[in-house]
Amino acid sequence: MTEPGPQTPTPGERRLAHPPSDRYREAEARRAAAAATAATPDPAASLPRGVAIAVVVAIFGAVAIVVLGGMLTLTVGLVVVAGATGWGIAAGLRFGAGDRLRPRRRIVAAVISVIGAVALGQLGLWQYARIEGGVLPLFEYLAQVFGLLVPLEFAVALIVAWLAAR
Repeated sequence: MTEPGPQTPTPGERRLAHPPSDRYREAEARRAAAAATAATPDPAASLPRGVAIAVVVAIFGAVAIVVLGGMLTLTVGLVVVAGATGWGIAAGLRFGAGDRLRPRRRIVAAVISVIGAVALGQLGLWQYARIEGGVLPLFEYLAQVFGLLVPLEFAVALIVAWLAAR
């Protein structure tokens, strides 16, 4: 007996070139390729690059606090600026250093950097007030002008930096 070969379609019978489930296999293959590409470490990532990005963001955050709080006399918006600075510092460390910086160290670096940035911004506000004719010492000035917003800025910046650096 001979084995039957490929069946020839009977006239009028229609067959698909590929089974319908092949489209799911193709999508899964594309997803797997994208995941493999995303999992490869960034060759340009380095600790100095991450620190440099974080420092630039910290300086911009401190300057934004001085400009918005001193020159434009915004108060509540400084909390948003502090949070954005915390997020920017953590994102800069994540993007710049990549896998070269362990998560625990990245969190510590982000928290320390954001404390420095917000503190530098508060010092800048005080110096701007002194240029404008203010005579109060630092802590008295911050307490009288901004009150509880200063600790709130630090708290929001710390929480956002900690969450974004994880």
